[in-house]
Amino acid sequence: MSSGVYQRGEENEGICGFLVEDIQKEINRSSKLACHFCKKRGASVGCSVKECRKSFHFPCGLKKECIFQFTEMFPSFCWIHRPVQSTAVSSRLSGPYSCTICLEFIEPALSYSVLKCPCCNSSWFHRDCVQHQAYSAGMFFFRCTICNNKDKFQQEMLRMGIYIPERDASWELEENAYSELLQSYQHCDVRHCFCRKGREYSQPDSKWEIVRCQYCGSRGTHRSCSSLKRLQENWVCTECRAIIHKTGTLQRTSVSSLASSPMKNETAKQLLKRSPKGSRLSAPYHRDIPSRQSLQTLPAMEILKELEVQINTLEFTRFTINKEDVFRGALCALRRKGFDPHHLIAVKFTNTRTSFEIVANNHGQRREFLRLLMHKLENSSLFEGSCSKNLALDPQAVREDLYYDAGRMIGLSLVHGGPAPGFFSKMLFNCVLYGPENIVPTLEDLADACAKQKVKKIEEALTQDELQTAIKEASEYLAVAGCLRPDWTLCDKEILMKDILNFHLITRMHVPIQRFCEGLKILGLLEKIQLFPEAFAELFCHKPQKLTSVKLGDLFTVHYSLDGNRKLRETKVIGFWRQYLQDCEDSACPVSLETILVFATAADAVPPMGFVPEPSIEFLHSQGQLQEMFPQGETSFNSLKLPIVQTYEEFRRNMDYAICYSI
Repeated sequence: MSSGVYQRGEENEGICGFLVEDIQKEINRSSKLACHFCKKRGASVGCSVKECRKSFHFPCGLKKECIFQFTEMFPSFCWIHRPVQSTAVSSRLSGPYSCTICLEFIEPALSYSVLKCPCCNSSWFHRDCVQHQAYSAGMFFFRCTICNNKDKFQQEMLRMGIYIPERDASWELEENAYSELLQSYQHCDVRHCFCRKGREYSQPDSKWEIVRCQYCGSRGTHRSCSSLKRLQENWVCTECRAIIHKTGTLQRTSVSSLASSPMKNETAKQLLKRSPKGSRLSAPYHRDIPSRQSLQTLPAMEILKELEVQINTLEFTRFTINKEDVFRGALCALRRKGFDPHHLIAVKFTNTRTSFEIVANNHGQRREFLRLLMHKLENSSLFEGSCSKNLALDPQAVREDLYYDAGRMIGLSLVHGGPAPGFFSKMLFNCVLYGPENIVPTLEDLADACAKQKVKKIEEALTQDELQTAIKEASEYLAVAGCLRPDWTLCDKEILMKDILNFHLITRMHVPIQRFCEGLKILGLLEKIQLFPEAFAELFCHKPQKLTSVKLGDLFTVHYSLDGNRKLRETKVIGFWRQYLQDCEDSACPVSLETILVFATAADAVPPMGFVPEPSIEFLHSQGQLQEMFPQGETSFNSLKLPIVQTYEEFRRNMDYAICYSI
């Protein structure tokens, strides 16, 4: 550093533009000057103020808090004439103060060692800290740590003697600084990964190839773990799916993934530019189920069978069930210390003497238990509504954590071959799918008749007087919801409605919904629901199609005898069977079609995973003098055995008696 030498050459001449002869002259000049501080000769730096005659060495000037400006003519100033910052301090700030770089305590008083940002007046720095930041960031990245201003901040720091090197940031000069950007994400993030070689294993063009989320690219899944077909690339992670639900749009893409293929149009560029993981999202809305914009479609049966692979058929969990209290029996089994959902469920009803070793493979008793359990759950105090039900707030159920167990019961039923719930409202399914915070409820979602009537009066109010009257009638309810204010106007009616519904259906139900969803995570079911909403919406929100005589007849495979005479008699009985089904459909018999199916399979509808084995019809032929007169149902094998009789009246009478007696 010297005050008497100038850059007269080009950058490639001399030493960075300083000519050798000029440097030699400056050495001769400074050798005659004594330092003001150490009194030794060679003081090459002088104060730039003309009236000041002080000269000093560069290291001595640093120790005595002189300022050297590394810009323009490289002026230097002694400790008396050095530039200072203005003393204005933002009134918005309150102590204690800290350096915004090192975060250590700093005294908010301007001095040589304490600087502040000229833009926001909110940033205070130690001089050493801001100098180290300038060394690291370089001219292109050096800026205020609070307001992010660059130009004005750099100009002020140069004035205060901070050296800013004209180069890239230190982190950009490292070898292979951006090598990680050339690596694609290779990790399976689904809850249950089925790959035995680990979550990071990826084999291209196989079921163990890792496919990345087409929106964020920061989540992945093996094809097999998410049931993706060979050429299917449009997979969306659960986090992006929830955020996309807020925007109200779900872009359909072709086979190639946006995260792994070049952008071909402006829409795709904007899609990646405005990442779904950002905060620039529109308000959520209430969408219909099933969604017609789902990116993936796969039959529910196929999805559930993939989940069924987790079940170890060589081990079983014992359920001792009283048919009068199925829910309590299931609850005791679920909360048993040794319970494992991956083991086969072996059900023993208390009114039977069958051993657990025999019932372990009794699919009929398991189906009957799960059918009774879903029926009990649907009509329990945990749910409210008529056909489409929401979760109901039951304080005792919250204390006993029954919502969590209810979710596990539904998950067990689906994966272990039982029936689907079929009674969820659209709103409840959306809460499970996207989270309650992303759902805007409507008046139709309100199941409480009294509350619904009061809220409806508020919605239908056309004048200020009508609105105030409706608010007064619902004052107790509004007070609980935190919405009781005397200044509500017609213009605020929509806001009031939104607050009421959000409180009743979302805010106060947050814990039950959260615990219910936690329960649905059993055996990886919730993750599959979020991946394939269309398939599961049918199972959760709609009852199975009503049985007809034709459908029920086609469900059973008839096993005829090879003997010609026997087959002739069996064909005649099958005619009776089909006529009997028609009479049951027409309500001419005390037996319903669903009851017949229960008699043969223990299920009142076709389970989502189907029947294993397929339902069949066999025949009871006479053996000597012994003739079976009544039908037999073997639910373990889904088999219905029909007696050989001569007339339809006898067939019908025997069927009615046997089925009504057993059910």
